[in-house]
Parts: sequence; C-alpha cells; structure tokens
Amino acid sequence: QVQLVESGGGLVQPGGSLRLSCAASGFTLDDYAIGWFRQAPGKEREGVSCISSSGGSTYYTDSVKGRFTISRDNAKNTVYLQMNSLKPEDTAVYYCAAGSRCARLDHWGQGTQVTVSS
Repeated sequence: QVQLVESGGGLVQPGGSLRLSCAASGFTLDDYAIGWFRQAPGKEREGVSCISSSGGSTYYTDSVKGRFTISRDNAKNTVYLQMNSLKPEDTAVYYCAAGSRCARLDHWGQGTQVTVSS
C-alpha cells in the first residue's frame, strides 16, 4: 500500500525551528518529486516547497525563501523540510505529496500540525 507519513510538527515559539519529515512506505521515493503544502484555518491550501526526483531542482514559495530548506535522503526513503525563523503566519497543517513531477503530485499524506506561538 502506497503511503506517505508526515512527522515533526509541534508547537514552537516565533523565531524557532522545526524539521518535518515525509516518510514513504509501499514505494520508493527515488522516482518521485515531493512537495510540501500547508493549510491554515479558513485559508486555501498553498504550495510551500518542492524537490525534483533527482534532488537537483528545488522550489519555494516567496514567503518561505531563505527560511525553509527542502532535502531528500533516498537511502532513508524520506524527504525533509527544515523550517527556521518560524513566524506565527507559518501556523498550519503541513502535508507532503508525491508525484511524477512537482506540477503533478497525487499521493498525499495525512498532515502534521505546526503551531508557531508565544
């Protein structure tokens, strides 16, 4: 069964850091682009970052550039999102998704909550 599982969310103070993980089971991440999305209460889901299957290309939405870093460890079948200098507006449920390319992601995880608050 193809499954993506996010972890690493939690409560952090503004300016703090978290590292989210997206672990795959039932398939090998090597062949897939992986994206991170988030959805805050009352807002539409937005794309945060994406990494190509090779890891050679990465993309970030403007609001997280310079603060978030996406990476992949194919040996661990896991993709990470390192989030630094967190702001209250980063509060959301974060989801990872896999697909043939960043523009076509169609396997989704269940999400992990990130709350940035003092």
